[in-house]
Amino acid sequence: MNLQQIVAQKHQSPGGEMLLVGNTDILSAMVRIPIVVIGLVVVALSIPIQQSLGSSRTLDFTIYSDGSTHVFYELETNPLEPEFSTKLFGTTLENLTIIDNNGFLLSYETVGDSITIETLGASHIFIDYDTQELVSKTGKIWKFSVDPSSEYSLLMPNDSVIVEMNNFPISMEVENEQSRLVFTPGQTNISYYISTLASAQVAESISEDGGIDNSSILWILGGVVSSIVIAAVIIVIKRKSGTTKSSVIIEKDEEPKLQSLDPESIFKAKQDLREDDKEIINFISANGGQVFESELRKKFLQPRTTMWRAVKRLERHGIIEIVKKDFQNVIKLRSTLEDDS
Repeated sequence: MNLQQIVAQKHQSPGGEMLLVGNTDILSAMVRIPIVVIGLVVVALSIPIQQSLGSSRTLDFTIYSDGSTHVFYELETNPLEPEFSTKLFGTTLENLTIIDNNGFLLSYETVGDSITIETLGASHIFIDYDTQELVSKTGKIWKFSVDPSSEYSLLMPNDSVIVEMNNFPISMEVENEQSRLVFTPGQTNISYYISTLASAQVAESISEDGGIDNSSILWILGGVVSSIVIAAVIIVIKRKSGTTKSSVIIEKDEEPKLQSLDPESIFKAKQDLREDDKEIINFISANGGQVFESELRKKFLQPRTTMWRAVKRLERHGIIEIVKKDFQNVIKLRSTLEDDS
């Protein structure tokens, strides 16, 4: 009994500072260490995964007849991340605007074709800008080149005729003489030209081997001669009855003005209007009381989202109404003021 008691005392620390570790404790620690390491690896891998959550939901390109391109895309972002970085299409940008899903403007910093945005907890961001770098021109042929990493749509200019493309669209439709194409991700090059009546007929007569039908040429020449004859007849008629003709045109132009409000009466009734809103009202009134929304953007050099907020603000004041016409928004001054909604 005394021997067993002495052996037990040898394993005890006089100061109580030594830790007794048994075989069971060692095995438990060996099992826990790999679990902790795996957890750290998962946390480390989750950082780039969170940054890559920003995926494109909507990507639209709109080509204008002057060769400029409007780019709009909606991105999903991680609301837990304070910043989000993405690539832009081009380095020379105009009218760059970035807003979140609540309509608030977001701060950003651009370096080359990269942009870093302070998302402030937003789950979606909307980017709008114009660029001249996506379209080039050689002679009469324009060429659009882009290489997105997601599916996107492309709205061609009015009266454009596509002569070559390296990537076939997955869908295509025509909106008011404009072709809207939808492409899968990847490099796309599209060559086109802006057509007239004669050039459109030539394009239709071009065969697969590049030849031109002789009968189509005769039709074109006949059309040109007919146009000259008609123009000569119109000139003679104008000389004989120029006064009557001009009076008819004036009546047609002045007709919509009689149905819209006068800007001064609007400003007196709505004295809390912003100065930029007053300029929009004056411009609409000077153009017969109605304009396309695209005309407002070109006049005041504003991106689509900014101008749309201004238009909706005037609509809430009961000053204008928005009407759809040929897939475009027509902004009209009302004939009578309505109460603010």
